[in-house]
Amino acid sequence: MCSYCRRGLYAHCLDPEGASGIGWIFGHLIDGTQAELVRVPFADNTLYRLPDGVADEAAVMLSDILPTGFEIGVRYGKIQPGDIVAVVGAGPVGLASIMTARLYGPSKIIALDLDDNRIEKARAFGASDGVNSGSDGFVEAVRAMTDGLGVDVAIEAVGIPETFETCLRLVRPGGHVANVGVHGKPVQLPLQDLWIEDITITMGLVSTSTTPMLLQLVEQDKLPAAMFATHRFTFDQVLDAYDTFSRAADTKALKVVISG
Repeated sequence: MCSYCRRGLYAHCLDPEGASGIGWIFGHLIDGTQAELVRVPFADNTLYRLPDGVADEAAVMLSDILPTGFEIGVRYGKIQPGDIVAVVGAGPVGLASIMTARLYGPSKIIALDLDDNRIEKARAFGASDGVNSGSDGFVEAVRAMTDGLGVDVAIEAVGIPETFETCLRLVRPGGHVANVGVHGKPVQLPLQDLWIEDITITMGLVSTSTTPMLLQLVEQDKLPAAMFATHRFTFDQVLDAYDTFSRAADTKALKVVISG
């Protein structure tokens, strides 16, 4: 598993012999990378050369959200052609799951969110349908799109108990729940109800092993990754960038891009 490599092949431990144990570096052991120049540990094994024609605004989305949504949401969810998929949470990672789920040919992708603007955004990223999860009867509305059975794959892209529980309510017997969100609180797991439904629940830490493939798709205009960049700032406007991103519901921000 690349995300738990003990020899630094994917920059997940400081000591190439594994003496420092398991962990990630940027944003954890090293504080951030918002600078014009960055020293990258194990760069020979962790950096990819950008093909000509791939814009920086598209490439930066491959550093986290696209491989996270694809690997932990789409691949772990085992989406198959013709499946009905629900993505709970239409933030950047949820939108990345929607964008990359289309690679597998699902018949429907249903975006759920509390923000109607995010639901409309999700349609631009590939969702076929949208449901406001704060409305009365939203579970029944989703089930009505699935002949009452529920979705084949439910992707949780928020990281709170309520959205995980929503996925459990939406998924059909024999379906998959792929948990992508990072949870900070315990979640109740009603095994007394789930065991008879043959539900598969997956979760994990992104390894970014799919980055080369995703980069090829971006280069070939199969994944319009630059769509995530909604606001642009320079380094001397970094406080404005944080403020804009913190008020995403008002500013309609997905990802803010900071350049020199």
